[in-house]
Amino acid sequence: MSLFEEVDEHATPLGPDDRLKLKLSDITFRHELNEAEFDNIAKGERWAWRTRADILTVAFANELHKRMYGDVWGWAGRYSREQNRRIGADVHLIPIELRNALNDAQAWCDYRSYPVDEAGVRFHRRLVWIHPYPNGNGRWSRLMADLLVRRLGAERFTWGSGGQIRALTEATETRQRYLAALRKADNEDFGDLITFARS
Repeated sequence: MSLFEEVDEHATPLGPDDRLKLKLSDITFRHELNEAEFDNIAKGERWAWRTRADILTVAFANELHKRMYGDVWGWAGRYSREQNRRIGADVHLIPIELRNALNDAQAWCDYRSYPVDEAGVRFHRRLVWIHPYPNGNGRWSRLMADLLVRRLGAERFTWGSGGQIRALTEATETRQRYLAALRKADNEDFGDLITFARS
């Protein structure tokens, strides 16, 4: 499958202009891009678990995305989506929506508004809905949720499998269960997403 062919209808599409922002000129196929991203994401995760920074700030959110994708993409960590897509906040509202989501999550922590797992999946769903970056929003928002639940004293989520990065990136049954649970969460039904996050 070439780099710009759709993986599935839920994947963020890559257009020809995206190749100009790709830092690795030798990537031709989607599986090569996925492997490069997996390696970069692993580096970003290691950094995230070591840092003592406040995770509920815009600066941290952007730095985490940059560390997860900055070796691969020139736009990593920046709101460089130039147009509205089928998912996500309107482009001009991204900074406001992200700041509001982070502030809300801080209030949930301060006031214990929800059980820990529900707070985590609510946070994930909100971030993935905002979709601030051109790509990598799902993986970034799952790690943000993992960091939040750890901050609240719980174990990180498993998101359907031990190999969450690959299982949720590729068109698998695990990814389909995740997307179905996200759709329910869009209607304030978080039960399946909590179950999936802990499965």
